[in-house]
Amino acid sequence: MQSIISVFMAIIMFLVPTANLPKAEIDTDAWNTNYTCVFVHGLAGWGSYDVQYGLMPYWGMFGGDMIRYFNARGFDCHAASVDPGGSAWDRACELYAQLTGTRVDYGAAHAERCKHARFGKDYTGRALIDAFSAEHKINLFGHSFGGATILMFAELMANGSREEQAAAADASSLFAGGKGDWIYSITALSAPMNGTTAYTLRHEFQDGTTKPTLMQDLTSRMIGIAGGNKNDGRIDEDSAEYDMTIDNALAMLDGIETQAHIYYFSVPCCCTMDDGNGNQVRDPSVKVEPLVLSTIDAMGCYTGVTPGGYVIDDRWKANDGLVNTFSARAPLNAPQQEYDSANVQPGIWNVMPTYRGDHQALMGDLIHINYIRPFYLDLLVMINSL
Repeated sequence: MQSIISVFMAIIMFLVPTANLPKAEIDTDAWNTNYTCVFVHGLAGWGSYDVQYGLMPYWGMFGGDMIRYFNARGFDCHAASVDPGGSAWDRACELYAQLTGTRVDYGAAHAERCKHARFGKDYTGRALIDAFSAEHKINLFGHSFGGATILMFAELMANGSREEQAAAADASSLFAGGKGDWIYSITALSAPMNGTTAYTLRHEFQDGTTKPTLMQDLTSRMIGIAGGNKNDGRIDEDSAEYDMTIDNALAMLDGIETQAHIYYFSVPCCCTMDDGNGNQVRDPSVKVEPLVLSTIDAMGCYTGVTPGGYVIDDRWKANDGLVNTFSARAPLNAPQQEYDSANVQPGIWNVMPTYRGDHQALMGDLIHINYIRPFYLDLLVMINSL
């Protein structure tokens, strides 16, 4: 299947020329740091370890490889490759192995509970970055479920896992914790940090509570396949779909601590507008990918109560087609403030202005070409200038 996708992408890349943007003038003398930047893809995504990245870069899509573009301008950027449909825990373990050039250790206790192999791929001798330590910090960027992934990663880096240390004498050094100061900043990009009603609707479609349209049913099935169980014997709870439901996302956040020394940023997206009756509908002035067309209005009028008792109110209606704008602002249990360039503080979520675009906009979009590079250049310069 992957080879078919790769061939398809190669054909598309041949037909659609790479966008040639003018070189930006970057004043590197104004930087205070230039730490390595690691970009973590979202659900069903891919990174530089995957063959399809060379054919169709996740970060840039038809507009060309943004990672190479940034590196040519003095930054040190890399694209990680984590399980497209894996749980936040599994993806965090994979990210650590790539950054440290070690074998993936999902943890003996986790592997036994979730009924899958303890060890994964071995990245010995092929680490993603040159150095990773308190002296060689990193900036993390996570799109979509990549946002939840880097939050879990930061928690394990800082506090580790006593359960995993107790379960095996040879547990990964990730589970020892004490490495929170290896991370300089975290940026969540259109990330369902508190879950998304896209999966709430999917479950209602499945149990017959809500009748979907043909396109809604198709989209629901697609995100289910992308984020669901691997059918390898593991439990359903060890999947992206499980982690992105609102109750489970909030439960996961209960175990994630905001670190006082890390700079936190979020970029929520929105492609909806008020319809005058209290609901949100597609904003016709915003380009929207066909993938999310059917979910925008459904999410834009949805309210209810989760099985765990959380009230989904009107704040959840504005969305980007797959993620609620409210959920992408910051974890509900974490301190937050609106971004102010004169008052950027660590240990608190600095919420950037809402980006007018659909869920794929910050990737560079899929069918449409979204010239997102200037946005990222400003973001990277800002972080390096802190």
